[in-house]
Amino acid sequence: MYKIRVILDTKEDVIRTLLVDDGINLKDLHTIITKAFGFKGQEMASFYKTDNEWSQGEEIPLFNMAEAGEEISMQTCILEETLPEVNSKLIYVYDFLNMWTFYVDIIEISLDKREDLPQTILSIGEIPEDAPEKEFVAEKLNNEFGDEEDIDDEFGLFDDFDYNEY
Repeated sequence: MYKIRVILDTKEDVIRTLLVDDGINLKDLHTIITKAFGFKGQEMASFYKTDNEWSQGEEIPLFNMAEAGEEISMQTCILEETLPEVNSKLIYVYDFLNMWTFYVDIIEISLDKREDLPQTILSIGEIPEDAPEKEFVAEKLNNEFGDEEDIDDEFGLFDDFDYNEY
Protein backbone atom coordinates (compact mmCIF):
# COMPACT_ATOMS: atom_id res chain seq x y z
CA MET A 1 0.00 0.00 0.00
CA TYR A 2 1.26 3.46 -0.92
CA LYS A 3 0.54 6.74 0.81
CA ILE A 4 0.86 9.44 -1.84
CA ARG A 5 0.79 13.20 -1.38
CA VAL A 6 -0.48 15.10 -4.42
CA ILE A 7 -0.01 18.88 -4.42
CA LEU A 8 -1.55 21.23 -6.98
CA ASP A 9 0.96 23.79 -8.26
CA THR A 10 -0.87 26.94 -7.17
CA LYS A 11 -0.38 29.81 -4.70
CA GLU A 12 -2.99 28.44 -2.30
CA ASP A 13 -2.41 25.08 -0.62
CA VAL A 14 -4.41 22.39 -2.42
CA ILE A 15 -3.27 18.97 -1.23
CA ARG A 16 -4.67 15.46 -1.24
CA THR A 17 -3.14 12.48 0.51
CA LEU A 18 -4.18 9.20 -1.04
CA LEU A 19 -3.91 5.55 -0.05
CA VAL A 20 -3.62 3.24 -3.04
CA ASP A 21 -2.72 -0.36 -3.75
CA ASP A 22 0.92 -0.76 -4.83
CA GLY A 23 -0.01 -2.96 -7.80
CA ILE A 24 -2.07 -0.40 -9.72
CA ASN A 25 -0.80 1.14 -12.93
CA LEU A 26 -0.36 4.86 -13.55
CA LYS A 27 -3.60 5.01 -15.55
CA ASP A 28 -5.44 3.95 -12.38
CA LEU A 29 -3.48 6.55 -10.40
CA HIS A 30 -4.46 9.17 -12.99
CA THR A 31 -8.14 8.29 -12.44
CA ILE A 32 -7.75 8.37 -8.64
CA ILE A 33 -6.06 11.80 -8.74
CA THR A 34 -8.67 13.32 -11.05
CA LYS A 35 -11.50 12.11 -8.79
CA ALA A 36 -9.72 13.33 -5.64
CA PHE A 37 -9.48 16.83 -7.13
CA GLY A 38 -12.99 16.85 -8.59
CA PHE A 39 -12.16 16.54 -12.29
CA LYS A 40 -14.16 14.35 -14.66
CA GLY A 41 -11.00 12.66 -15.93
CA GLN A 42 -11.89 13.08 -19.60
CA GLU A 43 -8.91 15.22 -20.63
CA MET A 44 -5.48 14.11 -21.81
CA ALA A 45 -2.80 13.83 -19.16
CA SER A 46 0.80 12.74 -18.63
CA PHE A 47 3.09 11.87 -15.80
CA TYR A 48 6.72 12.97 -16.00
CA LYS A 49 9.60 11.29 -14.25
CA THR A 50 11.49 13.73 -12.06
CA ASP A 51 14.40 14.01 -9.67
CA ASN A 52 14.38 15.34 -6.10
CA GLU A 53 14.46 18.94 -7.38
CA TRP A 54 11.33 18.33 -9.49
CA SER A 55 13.17 18.68 -12.81
CA GLN A 56 10.85 17.36 -15.50
CA GLY A 57 12.14 14.25 -17.25
CA GLU A 58 10.74 11.48 -19.46
CA GLU A 59 7.04 11.65 -20.30
CA ILE A 60 4.64 8.82 -19.46
CA PRO A 61 1.56 9.62 -21.59
CA LEU A 62 -1.98 8.46 -20.95
CA PHE A 63 -1.95 6.50 -24.22
CA ASN A 64 0.85 4.89 -26.19
CA MET A 65 1.49 7.25 -29.11
CA ALA A 66 4.15 5.14 -30.86
CA GLU A 67 3.31 3.41 -34.12
CA ALA A 68 5.08 0.19 -33.20
CA GLY A 69 3.42 0.06 -29.79
CA GLU A 70 6.65 -0.27 -27.87
CA GLU A 71 6.69 3.08 -26.07
CA ILE A 72 5.61 3.44 -22.46
CA SER A 73 2.19 4.60 -21.36
CA MET A 74 0.33 4.91 -18.07
CA GLN A 75 -1.23 1.50 -18.74
CA THR A 76 2.17 -0.24 -18.87
CA CYS A 77 3.74 1.46 -15.83
CA ILE A 78 3.03 -0.27 -12.52
CA LEU A 79 3.17 2.01 -9.46
CA GLU A 80 5.58 -0.09 -7.38
CA GLU A 81 7.99 -0.40 -10.34
CA THR A 82 7.78 3.26 -11.40
CA LEU A 83 7.99 4.67 -7.86
CA PRO A 84 9.83 1.96 -5.93
CA GLU A 85 10.74 3.86 -2.75
CA VAL A 86 9.65 6.57 -0.35
CA ASN A 87 10.32 10.08 -1.75
CA SER A 88 10.02 8.87 -5.35
CA LYS A 89 8.39 11.68 -7.30
CA LEU A 90 6.43 12.38 -10.48
CA ILE A 91 4.99 15.50 -12.05
CA TYR A 92 1.41 15.03 -13.24
CA VAL A 93 -0.12 17.33 -15.86
CA TYR A 94 -3.87 17.11 -16.47
CA ASP A 95 -5.72 18.82 -19.34
CA PHE A 96 -3.08 20.22 -21.68
CA LEU A 97 -5.27 23.20 -22.59
CA ASN A 98 -5.33 24.37 -18.96
CA MET A 99 -2.11 22.72 -17.72
CA TRP A 100 -3.24 21.68 -14.25
CA THR A 101 0.12 20.65 -12.76
CA PHE A 102 0.55 18.45 -9.71
CA TYR A 103 3.50 17.21 -7.70
CA VAL A 104 3.15 13.53 -6.76
CA ASP A 105 5.32 12.30 -3.90
CA ILE A 106 5.44 8.86 -2.23
CA ILE A 107 5.44 9.56 1.50
CA GLU A 108 4.99 6.04 2.86
CA ILE A 109 5.08 2.44 1.63
CA SER A 110 3.48 -0.31 3.68
CA LEU A 111 3.15 -4.05 3.21
CA ASP A 112 -0.43 -3.87 4.49
CA LYS A 113 -3.13 -5.05 2.10
CA ARG A 114 -6.56 -3.42 2.32
CA GLU A 115 -9.77 -3.97 0.43
CA ASP A 116 -11.07 -0.39 0.85
CA LEU A 117 -8.57 1.29 -1.48
CA PRO A 118 -8.23 3.80 -3.02
CA GLN A 119 -8.99 6.35 -0.34
CA THR A 120 -8.46 10.07 0.10
CA ILE A 121 -7.31 10.36 3.72
CA LEU A 122 -6.46 14.06 3.77
CA SER A 123 -7.95 16.93 1.79
CA ILE A 124 -6.62 20.47 2.20
CA GLY A 125 -7.86 23.42 0.17
CA GLU A 126 -10.25 23.80 -2.70
CA ILE A 127 -9.32 23.59 -6.35
CA PRO A 128 -9.50 27.04 -7.97
CA GLU A 129 -12.11 27.65 -10.65
CA ASP A 130 -9.42 28.31 -13.28
CA ALA A 131 -6.05 26.65 -13.70
CA PRO A 132 -3.11 28.71 -12.43
CA GLU A 133 -1.23 30.63 -15.12
CA LYS A 134 1.99 28.90 -16.11
CA GLU A 135 5.08 30.92 -16.85
CA PHE A 136 7.59 29.00 -18.91
CA VAL A 137 11.03 30.45 -18.35
CA ALA A 138 14.12 28.73 -19.65
CA GLU A 139 17.45 29.09 -17.98
CA LYS A 140 19.90 31.20 -19.96
CA LEU A 141 22.16 28.80 -21.80
CA ASN A 142 25.85 29.42 -22.19
CA ASN A 143 26.56 30.65 -25.69
CA GLU A 144 29.40 28.39 -26.70
CA PHE A 145 29.68 30.18 -30.04
CA GLY A 146 30.43 33.56 -28.49
CA ASP A 147 28.88 36.89 -29.37
CA GLU A 148 28.06 38.17 -32.84
CA GLU A 149 31.06 40.49 -32.60
CA ASP A 150 33.31 37.41 -32.35
CA ILE A 151 32.05 36.24 -35.75
CA ASP A 152 32.79 39.61 -37.28
CA ASP A 153 36.31 39.58 -35.79
CA GLU A 154 37.10 36.11 -37.12
CA PHE A 155 35.54 36.32 -40.58
CA GLY A 156 35.48 40.04 -41.29
CA LEU A 157 32.46 42.23 -41.20
CA PHE A 158 29.48 40.48 -42.75
CA ASP A 159 27.61 43.76 -43.11
CA ASP A 160 30.28 45.04 -45.54
CA PHE A 161 29.93 42.04 -47.85
CA ASP A 162 28.14 42.66 -51.16
CA TYR A 163 25.98 39.58 -51.77
CA ASN A 164 24.98 40.78 -55.24
CA GLU A 165 28.47 40.09 -56.64
CA TYR A 166 27.60 36.40 -57.12
